[in-house]
Amino acid sequence: MNRHCCLMLLSLPLLAACGKPQPPETERRPEPQATAMRDAMAKPLEEAKTAQATAEQSARAQHAALEAATGDARPQ
Repeated sequence: MNRHCCLMLLSLPLLAACGKPQPPETERRPEPQATAMRDAMAKPLEEAKTAQATAEQSARAQHAALEAATGDARPQ
């Protein structure tokens, strides 16, 4: 019994030294690379959308010009 009590008394300071782990940071600012990469990927997409809109507008104008020249009024 005496050994058991001594062992318990010696282990109490060791257990008391253990603390709760600190929670990780919940909010971190994005690294500058992530923002630069997102911008680098978004720029070509925006240019492609603009080019597509221009091409569609040009196709509509060409179709309208052909209809006006031939007098063909097909419903769309």
